[in-house]
Amino acid sequence: MDESRKLGSRNIQSTDEVSGSSGHERPISPDTILSAVANEHRRAILNVVTNASEKTLEGDVLVDRVADRVRDEDAKRESDEHRQRVRIALHHTHLPKLEEARIIDYETETGQIQFIGGELEQKILRLVEPYDVRE
Repeated sequence: MDESRKLGSRNIQSTDEVSGSSGHERPISPDTILSAVANEHRRAILNVVTNASEKTLEGDVLVDRVADRVRDEDAKRESDEHRQRVRIALHHTHLPKLEEARIIDYETETGQIQFIGGELEQKILRLVEPYDVRE
């Protein structure tokens, strides 16, 4: 077993290629990854981005796809209002958190989003996906 991937190690390394770079190593904290997938919106973002046929998604496309996946607390709300609340939450909270964790690349000026996470992030996402409750 690779020394950097031992259980309990706080400095796990990933050598996955990152956004067209030369495949440099980057530290990944399991706590960071688990925190990133702990929220329904962030799981929806990651599912949409990793399953998209496009390598890079436009922000509006992401908002529409995530809004369709996440539950609205009040089902009586208008669809446009729900999408606007999702757009705001993604822009101000969820996309910056995923970018800070270096799982996605989020260009705020263009609104483009790209998955740059590695195999570990994908495995964790696949592991928690069956437990998402959709009503």
